[in-house]
Amino acid sequence: MAASTDSVDSIRGLLDNCLTKLGFEVYPLKVGWYNSLLPATLRLSYPDDTLAVVVLSTPAMFEEAFLPFMEQRGCQGLSDPIDQCVRHHITSACFPEQKVDVRFDYELLPSRKPKFLAQTAAHVSGAAFYYQQSDVPDQPWAGKKMFGVCVHPRFGGWFAIRALLVFGDVTVGSELVQSLPPDCVPSREARIQLLEAFNFHWQDWSYRDIVPPVQTYSQKQKDYFFTPPAQRFALLKTWGFAVWFWVTDNQS
Repeated sequence: MAASTDSVDSIRGLLDNCLTKLGFEVYPLKVGWYNSLLPATLRLSYPDDTLAVVVLSTPAMFEEAFLPFMEQRGCQGLSDPIDQCVRHHITSACFPEQKVDVRFDYELLPSRKPKFLAQTAAHVSGAAFYYQQSDVPDQPWAGKKMFGVCVHPRFGGWFAIRALLVFGDVTVGSELVQSLPPDCVPSREARIQLLEAFNFHWQDWSYRDIVPPVQTYSQKQKDYFFTPPAQRFALLKTWGFAVWFWVTDNQS
């Protein structure tokens, strides 16, 4: 179906109402904006005017969504607890009367390619600027491959791209105007610093502070993410949360 500005705003408003209070942000985009930057093998199989929404988690998500999720529901072992929480809240916010293709950042296609390129989606939606090697003139790395990273204008690197929602039956026209993300790392020197911190020293998280953030992860959240993934279930148990270890048909 075709969407008016009101219906696009309505979809975003409903998602905002469900997710913002839990520490998420939502940004609409057209599939064509995303596909225009990618080779055919990585494009989404939807018309260019199809509505999509990218969902980010902010530092508040840990305390506002994850810890209450663990308190109320616990988690099933063998699947990442954060992923379980994000899936629960995003799928709960979707609309049963509409066709929504929900793609999470951790999901892969049978080809082992990601279901969507999270940083590209964040960039074209205006959520966060995707700084890549090609954004640095006179590169100092002598042909070495440098991976790119998104920077949020308010949170720096203290956020995560969690999902892409594609509304397969909703098409939008010129009323949805693309807004470029703020270029908050404009100088060559700062971009070199950012990419080198991300590629060579990502463990110390210094790249996250490339711009002054309005909020960072709490100490408890830092403790969680500094803990190796295989040991996080044990950490959650020490915090008093329930963890069950069995396999069900809806394993991701």
